[in-house]
Amino acid sequence: MPLRIKPTRRRFKLRTLLLAVSLVVLVIPLAGVYIFRIYENELVKQTELELIAQAALIAAMYKNEVQEVVRQTHRENGYGIQLNLRASSEVYYRPIKPQLNLSAYVIKARPPEAVQAHVKGDDLALAIGARLTPILLEAQRTTLAGVRLLDFQGIITGGRDDIGKSLAHIPEVQEARAGRYSSAIRERIIHRPAPALASISRGTGIRVFVAYPITSENRLLGVVLLSRTPNSILEHLYSQREKVALVAIVILLLVILLVAFTSYAIARPVHALIQQTRQFASGDKKSIEPLASPVTEELALLSESFAEMARSLEYRAQYIRDFATHVSHEFKTPLTGIQGAVELLQEHLSEMPAEKRARFLANIAQDADRLKRLVDRLLEMARADVIQPTEGTAEMAPILAELRERYKDHGLIISCANANDAIAAVPPEIVETVITNLLDNSRQNGASRVDIKGARSNGDISVTVADNGHGISPANVEKIFTPFFTTHRNEGGTGLGLGIVRSLLKAYNGDITLEPGSSGATFRLTLPETRSRE
Repeated sequence: MPLRIKPTRRRFKLRTLLLAVSLVVLVIPLAGVYIFRIYENELVKQTELELIAQAALIAAMYKNEVQEVVRQTHRENGYGIQLNLRASSEVYYRPIKPQLNLSAYVIKARPPEAVQAHVKGDDLALAIGARLTPILLEAQRTTLAGVRLLDFQGIITGGRDDIGKSLAHIPEVQEARAGRYSSAIRERIIHRPAPALASISRGTGIRVFVAYPITSENRLLGVVLLSRTPNSILEHLYSQREKVALVAIVILLLVILLVAFTSYAIARPVHALIQQTRQFASGDKKSIEPLASPVTEELALLSESFAEMARSLEYRAQYIRDFATHVSHEFKTPLTGIQGAVELLQEHLSEMPAEKRARFLANIAQDADRLKRLVDRLLEMARADVIQPTEGTAEMAPILAELRERYKDHGLIISCANANDAIAAVPPEIVETVITNLLDNSRQNGASRVDIKGARSNGDISVTVADNGHGISPANVEKIFTPFFTTHRNEGGTGLGLGIVRSLLKAYNGDITLEPGSSGATFRLTLPETRSRE
């Protein structure tokens, strides 16, 4: 019985499943780091946005102070310096969006120290700075932002220290003095050891700087310079530990689901196969069946292969049991006859008439000849059962022509039709053996004529062998392929011919079937076709 795997519905491949699980396991930490970086960048943007809001409020206070002083002093010339910016007085809202992106930003070095100014700071700006500094320092206790007020020359006029020094050389201040908002991320000094996990964070050891221009009617009145360290992501995560714990639980559940799915898709079918093989080994011959839900294509094929192998082994075991029974029965009859004849000859040889002695000796020779034929046929069947297919092609027309001439001398007329261009993918000696067995059976059943017809269909050659003999009775139709079944035992029949034919054809993916007919016997042979003669 050849092993054939039936086509199954579409399933996952095992390597695809393992690859998917591995990718998920790989993506989880990578996604965590990616989310970590996104969250860290959001903290920087949040810090910049807060500094913009603080700077806008301080700028509004500063502008109000300037306008009040200018109104009281009745200055004819506008305060500050003229800017070359497009007028935007018609626009009421002028929002400033955060510009910093930690993931793509090159962190700059620490900001340069304030230097001695070559000119004196503006008196009005110094006076306003002196009035606003206490307010700003009080607010600093809550906002934690470093704050400095600069006049339109870039000289410090308000803040904790460095009053009168210049910061005009800093790039952010230069941009603000041109009337454009500017921000930067710079390194900062850390006065305490960083935690071990800080190495995975770009936000450790940085400070956000914001330079906000104070403008009025396209004139620069001053600059607000703010700075603050973004919230530490580790500290922030600790402050949000409930949410972090929830995320950790979700990830843990995802891992558990992956483990459960892998176990369901791989471990469970494998354990089921192991259990089936153990039951089969213990004697339960019907225990191995294809798994109902193998999940993956490989396990489905493995399950079907196991089931097919079990059926094949059981078929072989049953075949051997039946074969041994038939062999013992077939050998027992001639051996019993030989033994009885020998015993009679040993006991009565001297007094037995010559005619009777000759008859017993003839019976012994006949039974011995039958045993010889049985042994020869058994060897043929054994070779047919274990034959290894070899490459070869058989042209049907020459083989049939040779057999027609050979059996003409035995009084059997053979006619052939539609086989001239058929070439089977089977060695010629196999085709000759198969047809010879069928022709011998036809002769034993009293046939005088055999009609052989060939046809091609779906890559196969169909050969019909029909004779005009006695045919096969309905009671024997189901038995003709059973080993040792014969209705011509007295004429030397062994009942192994059709079994040999079927085994030879099965080895080359062919087959033989008995076709219904009104007279004689008709067999249909199926042979694989290799090509057609042009």
